[in-house]
Amino acid sequence: MDDNRNKEIGKIIKQQRIMVPLTLKELSTASGVSSSHLGRIERGERFPSADILRKIAKPLGFGEAELFSSAGYLSPSSAEAEKGKGDTAGYLDPYVAHVLAQEPVEVQRNLIALLTILKNLAKY
Repeated sequence: MDDNRNKEIGKIIKQQRIMVPLTLKELSTASGVSSSHLGRIERGERFPSADILRKIAKPLGFGEAELFSSAGYLSPSSAEAEKGKGDTAGYLDPYVAHVLAQEPVEVQRNLIALLTILKNLAKY
């Protein structure tokens, strides 16, 4: 994997962890993945395996398909199809997640709240 891809998924994971909010140790405890390994992933030094993504998805509030899509294991359309099979977490397009990860936490929270409202309105 290239460094940009490692850094991108690491940034998404770190931003989500901070927004939840969880410390590395708390995420480690909840997922069963060592905090040192999680730190290397967040810094872009390691690329997470599918098994690691599966373990950290729920504590981070991601659906597995959403996180797999962000990491490049699934295409966004595949993630949407998987989401329709009972995944209750909201789906965030990987590009939007990437752009959003560069914003301050307050902006992230507000935008996610707005997107949630729009998504719920679209159901009616």
